[in-house]
Amino acid sequence: MFSDLAFKIFEESINQYHIKDDVNEPCKNPYPKDSIEHLLYLKNWIDTVQWHYEDIIRDPNIDPVAALELKRKIDASNQHRTDVVEYIDSYFLNKFRDVSPKAEASINSESPAWAIDRFSILALKIYHMKEEVERTDVSKEHTDQCQQKLDILLEQKKDLGTAIDALLKDIENGEKYMKVYKQMKMYNDETLNPVLYKQK
Repeated sequence: MFSDLAFKIFEESINQYHIKDDVNEPCKNPYPKDSIEHLLYLKNWIDTVQWHYEDIIRDPNIDPVAALELKRKIDASNQHRTDVVEYIDSYFLNKFRDVSPKAEASINSESPAWAIDRFSILALKIYHMKEEVERTDVSKEHTDQCQQKLDILLEQKKDLGTAIDALLKDIENGEKYMKVYKQMKMYNDETLNPVLYKQK
């Protein structure tokens, strides 16, 4: 199943990142550049680095100048993440380009890649909640609460993986069709963000 492959690659990326646990560590993608595996690994690496950016920026003692620099990095990371999601959808559009949707075919509320985006974030939640469960410097109450949350996250993993596989199968069988809308982000565009274009 595709979801099994995706989650395995997400775990590879997360585990590789945490060897050094450094947001400045470059991504060393082990998969061929023209493969879906490459895109999945890259997608999760971006998410993993951004996860830790978000932790760092919440430090109440962070230097304001460092915080602004980090905010710029988070903005750039968000744009990169969106770009890779669109590359993943392009992969599926190409994969299913010869499928003729049935007359009664319907569109899904989100594209395969945006569901995969949520799956990647879920892999990170599971990894870090497991870390909390395994901590030895906390109370039993904390451990129990985190275990309950982990159980729910694992259930979500099963449900979301099943939903992704079902969506891809429906598209392949012509039961659903893909229609991808490019993300029209306005705040990065000098012609659409009034704060930027009013400075000219």
